[in-house]
Formats: sequence, structure tokens, C-alpha cells
Amino acid sequence: MDELDLTSAEAKATYKEIQDWVQEKYGVNVTNLNIAQVKQKHGIIERENYNKPKSEDSKQPGCPEENLKAIEDAMRYFQMI
Repeated sequence: MDELDLTSAEAKATYKEIQDWVQEKYGVNVTNLNIAQVKQKHGIIERENYNKPKSEDSKQPGCPEENLKAIEDAMRYFQMI
């Protein structure tokens, strides 16, 4: 795992696996941004994003409460939190 520089939580499930699990269980589509926001909320360290916005004051939409609960459930299922 050191070679890939992954945390143990990152090694548990990919974004695609989380999206598929949430879609199958809840019938809700979640975005990579939603998953990243939930990971950040729980202190799971993300790699640096190289696709950053040009302006400093750009805003991101928040994760809807329904998606937040579904992603947290998926992260518990994959033993990430």
C-alpha cells in the first residue's frame, strides 16, 4: 500500500463502487463531488486536486442531505468509516 500512497480508507472502495452501491440500494445518483465532500467531512484525506478553479471565490454546491446519508451508509458498508 505504501507504493500507491493510499490511506486504508481509500483502499476500501472506489468512487465508482460507492456510486454503484448507492444507486442499487437507494436509487439515487451521487456525484464524485458529493463523495469527496462526505470523505472530507469524515476526515478521510484526499489527494490534491489538480483541476482547481481559476478564481479563488468560486463556490461548490453542497451535498444534499439525502445523498449525504446514502454515501455515509455506503462508506460504513465498505468499512471506510
